Amino acid sequence: MGAHQKAFYQRFPPSEPCTCETCRGFCARPGWWLVAEARAAIDAGLADRMMLELSQDRTSGVLSPAFQGNEGFYALAELAGNLCTFLAQDRCELFGSLYQPLECRFCHHDRLGTGLGCHREILRDWDSGKGRRLVRHWLALRGLEPLPRLRV
Repeated sequence: MGAHQKAFYQRFPPSEPCTCETCRGFCARPGWWLVAEARAAIDAGLADRMMLELSQDRTSGVLSPAFQGNEGFYALAELAGNLCTFLAQDRCELFGSLYQPLECRFCHHDRLGTGLGCHREILRDWDSGKGRRLVRHWLALRGLEPLPRLRV
């Protein structure tokens, strides 16, 4: 783990396990990985369970766990109501593993209102050369063409 990633983990430490309604509700919307975490997840064979979320102007993207039914493709708005692909029987398959996204580790009912700061910092991590290279790599693995305005 690099110093950059360690700094994220210090600023956004993991939360305690919880199955309350609020914490389970966070799983309705997949959390985001840091670029290094997504790279490790791809290397572990999880690329087929990811999706590419695009910015509103469709110029940049973030790899995240997919909505159920949206695996291995661009995030589709009509599937946004589906749960995270890694949620099974009210439990996260990635919980406690090296592949659990930073945003998922951080979110907790005791931290309401603080998740937006984490989300923004992760977005900054993706808005970089390393983030664009990983998006380009994932698109190639999936046999997908970048959208016309997507910077990769």
